[in-house]
Amino acid sequence: MTAPRRICVVTGGRADYGLLQWVMHDIREADDLELQLVVTGSHLEAAFGLTADQIEADGFAIDARVPLGLEADGPDDTVRAMARCLTGVSEAFEALRPDIMLVLGDRYEILAAAQAALIHGVPVAHIAGGDTTEGAFDENIRHALTKMAHIHLVTNELSARRVRQLGEAPDSIHVVGSPGLDQLRRRPLLDRPALEAALGAPLGARNILLTFHPVTLTADRGRGEFEALLAALDALPRDVVKWITRPNADPGHRTLEEALDLWARDRPDVRVFASLGQLRYLSLMAQVDAVVGNSSSGLYEAPSFGVPTVDIGDRQKGRLAAASVIHCPAEAGAIASAVQAAFALDCSGVENPYGDGRSAGRIVQILRAAPPRAALLAKAFHEVDA
Repeated sequence: MTAPRRICVVTGGRADYGLLQWVMHDIREADDLELQLVVTGSHLEAAFGLTADQIEADGFAIDARVPLGLEADGPDDTVRAMARCLTGVSEAFEALRPDIMLVLGDRYEILAAAQAALIHGVPVAHIAGGDTTEGAFDENIRHALTKMAHIHLVTNELSARRVRQLGEAPDSIHVVGSPGLDQLRRRPLLDRPALEAALGAPLGARNILLTFHPVTLTADRGRGEFEALLAALDALPRDVVKWITRPNADPGHRTLEEALDLWARDRPDVRVFASLGQLRYLSLMAQVDAVVGNSSSGLYEAPSFGVPTVDIGDRQKGRLAAASVIHCPAEAGAIASAVQAAFALDCSGVENPYGDGRSAGRIVQILRAAPPRAALLAKAFHEVDA
């Protein structure tokens, strides 16, 4: 009997885990695949909600933990964290001996994991390559991961074309949609009373869900943009309750958190969470009147709920977006106007360009049918005709 193919998933935070959860579930349930799980990054940090606990609560066994020490967030601190990730994932590979590493997105810790896979001769399957986000160094990381990957699991046809432009073989590129939409199809969400109980607070007459991450290509890491956002929020009517999740672990997150804590103090219409977890987050998204900020979830998931998104600044610039997404400059007046426009926007019938919520099954089939390790590792640059 052939041994199951070992698929090692590396996850570094709440964002990629939320998209990977049903893929991990289906790998675990497959008789011919074995799920291995390496957890790193903000999952292991109390300041970010210690979300490794949620992974275990969801029924997944963690095979290796790679702490990065994210107490500080300067460039040197981030580089040191990447070095810890590189050595920690290398040690995990020595113990686990995976056949394929599966990763998603564009985080710096995932780049370090891919470097370890390269040296260990572990083929990489990469989800969401080919997307563009011109306002963050995630753009560079994502395209670097594409060149280090051997199986490309892209979310849309435009991204597939970009991956081909990067010289990847067409038969290695598979349009699977965003696996985050599987959450919406496969997991029952909380109704309003259950959601309010889970949040520990009632929803307002109107509500917005807000996440603002560092803008890593600006000198102030997005602090000025965030202050413009806070000023815009103050211009909204007081019946609008602001549900806010803290920024991710990118460089500059501490200055954003300091500004958020100072602003949120003594504002009864503001609720701040380190992490809501996928169930509360998506259930809340389904109930709010708008999603606001610069997180990809406003582009990936919100359109499926018919909820408008106000996408601020350049962090997501270039990413494929549904008709329910309003792009606006990071200026207080523009943001306030965009939120008011979102409240009036009819999003019924909006089509989500990121798929149908059946990505996990497609990904499992592709991993199952992938060529042997030696064939995957032998990459050639694919020339694209002018």
